[in-house]
Amino acid sequence: MGLSSRVVFLFVLVFLMWVQVDLAEGSNGHGVVRDYISWEDLQVDEQRLTLKSNNEVRVIIVDQNGKGHSKTVQGAVDLVPDNNRKRVKIYIYPGIYREKVFVPVTKPYVSFIGKRNRTESAVITWNSKSSDKGPNGQALGTYDSATVAVDSNYFCATEVTFENTVVAAPGGKGMQAVALRVNSERAVFYRVRIKGTQDTLLDNEGKHYFLKCRIQGKVDFICGNAKSLFEKCRLQSIAENYGAIAAHHRDKPDDSGFSFVGCSIRGTGSVYLGRAWGKYSRIIYSNCNMDGIINPEGWSEFNHPERRKTAVFGEYQCKGRGADRRHRVPWSKSFSYQEARPFLDKSFIDGDQWLRL
Repeated sequence: MGLSSRVVFLFVLVFLMWVQVDLAEGSNGHGVVRDYISWEDLQVDEQRLTLKSNNEVRVIIVDQNGKGHSKTVQGAVDLVPDNNRKRVKIYIYPGIYREKVFVPVTKPYVSFIGKRNRTESAVITWNSKSSDKGPNGQALGTYDSATVAVDSNYFCATEVTFENTVVAAPGGKGMQAVALRVNSERAVFYRVRIKGTQDTLLDNEGKHYFLKCRIQGKVDFICGNAKSLFEKCRLQSIAENYGAIAAHHRDKPDDSGFSFVGCSIRGTGSVYLGRAWGKYSRIIYSNCNMDGIINPEGWSEFNHPERRKTAVFGEYQCKGRGADRRHRVPWSKSFSYQEARPFLDKSFIDGDQWLRL
């Protein structure tokens, strides 16, 4: 074998070895990230935590007392390298983190994992409302009022509370106050709390899965144009008089919508199940347990009578005092199994493509 042939042979051998290593790393989570979200992405092995901090850190510890990599959640997000291809877990110690947090689209594969103890949890809180002035002197608007805003793809969170402490009176101008805004293409929230009053969760766009979460508010406290499945969640109304749980903003007949499956609705006031924020608003409740706080009419066209013909508001086999459909608006529907079937599980959000839960 000549010199040039040996050089080529060695090059090919090294390349094949590199490919083997890369594939092996990709399969066990140490190389190219898997393009799905699994239970592993929502867990931290405390026995293996380390404070060795560099751009390759896989777990970033947030501790207000200075015993982690960052004292703030935003500081931890800033440590995640742009365009990373590895899952980065931000492990948040118990405490009240008073800050606004933004996870940009340039930082995918981020997990927020709250460390719990018997008396405390990790709470990220702020108090911006839509009428507040931003740095440019203009009103923030609902979108930028968010305490935590997530644009990151394959984002997931567990055991964290997202909170906006603005107390909104129903009908109050400029009182929209978002606790969590989600623009991720794909995201999972498991056992998180989202607390506010008006527009608490701005589930803005993308495909999202909320499992065993507690979402609290008075008016339109779940709103946006996303395609999301809410499974076994607690929807907690704190309305004094009237309010609404969901307001979907679908303005054209696309495949977006909110599907609530196996959820419980509790609390105070007299609340609509949903309001037609968009012309083609789509909201479905299936197998949910509804307390007597539901307004007997159930649904509102948001002062746009023409939306009665285009909004898709449905209920399927719900229970409880609030599930009585005898006085529902006639343009809402009692779904058959065949009508409800597309909304009943993770296939609604194409979960077979990106979920391993």
